[in-house]
Amino acid sequence: MTGATSTTDTAAIFPFDNSYARLPDRFFARLAPTPVAQPRLIKLNEKLAVHLGLDPQKLASPDGVAMLSGNAVPEGGEPLAMAYAGHQFGGFVPQLGDGRAILLGEVIDREGVRRDIQLKGAGPTPFSRRGDGRAALGPVLREYIVSEAMAALGIPTTRALAAVSTGETVFRETALPGAVFARVASSHIRIGTFQFFAARGDVEGIRVLVEHVTARHYAEAARAPNKALALLEAVIARQVDLVAQWLLVGFIHGVMNTDNMTISGETIDYGPCAFMDAYDPATVFSSIDTGGRYAYGNQPSIALWNLTRLAETLLPLLADDENAAVEIAQAALGVFAPRFQAAYAAGLSRKLGFRQSEPDDFALAQDLLHRMTANGADFTLTFRRLSDAVADPAADASVRSLFATPESFDEWAVKWRARPARDGGDLDARQKLMRAANPAFIPRNHRVEEAIVAAVERSDFAPFETLVMVLSRPYDDQPEFAAYTDPPKPDQIVHQTFCGT
Repeated sequence: MTGATSTTDTAAIFPFDNSYARLPDRFFARLAPTPVAQPRLIKLNEKLAVHLGLDPQKLASPDGVAMLSGNAVPEGGEPLAMAYAGHQFGGFVPQLGDGRAILLGEVIDREGVRRDIQLKGAGPTPFSRRGDGRAALGPVLREYIVSEAMAALGIPTTRALAAVSTGETVFRETALPGAVFARVASSHIRIGTFQFFAARGDVEGIRVLVEHVTARHYAEAARAPNKALALLEAVIARQVDLVAQWLLVGFIHGVMNTDNMTISGETIDYGPCAFMDAYDPATVFSSIDTGGRYAYGNQPSIALWNLTRLAETLLPLLADDENAAVEIAQAALGVFAPRFQAAYAAGLSRKLGFRQSEPDDFALAQDLLHRMTANGADFTLTFRRLSDAVADPAADASVRSLFATPESFDEWAVKWRARPARDGGDLDARQKLMRAANPAFIPRNHRVEEAIVAAVERSDFAPFETLVMVLSRPYDDQPEFAAYTDPPKPDQIVHQTFCGT
């Protein structure tokens, strides 16, 4: 193994227990990270470190930073780049893999959950496809900001353990400062991991992967008579809930390729992601999504498309007869649409302050969303301000001001106010419900860009630090940071976001 060296000084930092490294060698390539010139710790997520059973002081020490940058492999680490394939914008690529990420190993957190520790931007691997294997500072900060914001919002996600500058330059369209991102995940296994083996006709590889994934993520599926079917059903259920949660906060992933959909149900890979300002289901930010395949409103159908690709890889394990296997898979996938509708509708009901569901509630919510689209109303602010208006009709003024034609909101508000009267409960309880469902703070695109530009162009990390702090409490008012709730001014609007590669 070449690259970073192991040192005894780092031995106690990570208590590794590496299950993926015990799988057959064709699942990955073993190699150490490529060292960097001058690693410097930008940000350490101390709270997450403690939850992982790690010592923040050791991680922040020179030995710890050496490990977080890839300059040293701690004792017990078994660094590897995972193999996977994937559909990218609908086109299948039989071999992708970790082209700039290296899995150091796994730890067991304080809740007994196994968690991957991965370095992103750790140098070239056999899967780099002529890439340099490095990461620029801007995309590392974007992933840190947004992944931690998602965690604070209560949405399943990979996490940010640390960001480290490298003292080196990477070249994209221009020269940029380099960085390494230390990412934590329940696992980095993707739909594309299953596709890698299916593309090679390696049914035994798929079988081994099913055994590993069910044991790691889905204990009930591991005990089922047909593990492959139980796994498929469990992954569908988690992805339904995940994508519903995305829509309920206005999140747009931007690159929902099958290699970017985890088997664990966590959000992963925040390259060209963004949050909507004005509500419009056709919203696209990703510069590489020229056809709008992964637009906000398309995300549920794309999730089902991706899950269908997963089901295809599992057909040999679902039944001996291919026709029977297809029927079993179709039945499992058929649950997606009604389950998603139920999860999304229930979430919208909470956002509107309804405790008990009624048949017409979804239509009422859709009516509001249509009016928001027609009037350019801000998604996050509309729902947050409704949380105030539910207990005080005088607060309607702050909501209607978001609509180009305020009377459009007034017409809808009459029906909304009539509906809770049939729901029971007091207004304070309804407001509390709405505040817990409608964040005040999201990673506004212009704020994220502001933090990135300050860091990249001026080495000023104060905006980044402030933004991370504000977003850690998305449901609190934080009046001293009220400006962070504001949508962008015309000259601040971000029209495109870009993939870090």
